[in-house]
Amino acid sequence: MEHITRINHYGLRVKNFEISKAFYAQLGFKYIAGPIGPEPVAIVEHPSGININFILNAADADTNVLMDIPTKHTGYTHVALEVTDAKAVMATLAELNIPLSGEPMTHVTGTSFFIRDPDRNVVEFIEYKGLNQL
Repeated sequence: MEHITRINHYGLRVKNFEISKAFYAQLGFKYIAGPIGPEPVAIVEHPSGININFILNAADADTNVLMDIPTKHTGYTHVALEVTDAKAVMATLAELNIPLSGEPMTHVTGTSFFIRDPDRNVVEFIEYKGLNQL
């Protein structure tokens, strides 16, 4: 469908708004609004235009059902945030005491590494070199 222009936002179910807001603020996301609506939802946005809707009704669980159990369920497993300098981002994450979830990977399209947020949601960072490397 040619009318789609970009991703507007992604929804992320979280247990604790204040903890999630503080974590994502370290990544540069600014509070916009909320909690609002029947779910309720709170909105944060990065200066790059990436918008996250925190859905504030998660059950108290210590695992991410999509990532942490052997059975592979369908669903979104992570978001990938494109960065200009993977090494600089890794250094900033280290300064913030945000550990990587595994080792960085270099592949034909760039360099990727992952972290987990307070609810164990997976966030990928990728220094993207493009598909022309294939």
